Amino acid sequence: MVTIQTREQRRAKSPSAVSPVYSALVGVSALAILFQGVWAGLFIGHQGEKWVEVHAVGGEVAIAFAAAATVFAIWRLRRRRDLLIGSALLTVLLVLEAYLGGLIVDDDKDALTVVHIPLAMALISLAVWLPLRANRHR
Repeated sequence: MVTIQTREQRRAKSPSAVSPVYSALVGVSALAILFQGVWAGLFIGHQGEKWVEVHAVGGEVAIAFAAAATVFAIWRLRRRRDLLIGSALLTVLLVLEAYLGGLIVDDDKDALTVVHIPLAMALISLAVWLPLRANRHR
């Protein structure tokens, strides 16, 4: 007996079943998170106000792309709960990270830096893990 599969069924079973759009969205978010470290180093080392602003905008870019990846995961990847939860977690943690950064800059709460920087390391790890996980065959 020959079973004819539709293109959608074949695509769902293939190792690259996750759209490259998802990986690209998370990848751009990861790149923005990576550059956050560069920009933070520039304003910490040189006390440059311009780099604080660039750092803030970079955070907003990372949040926007993570949120877009989350929406895409809800829309197209509902069956991949790992990606759905991971994307939502990335977005929520980025918002928390931006909030902490705002407190550090605006309210002079430098003590929060001990939470802000390790959280940034966890965020980059999650942002690297998600596209790798997305391309893994389920």
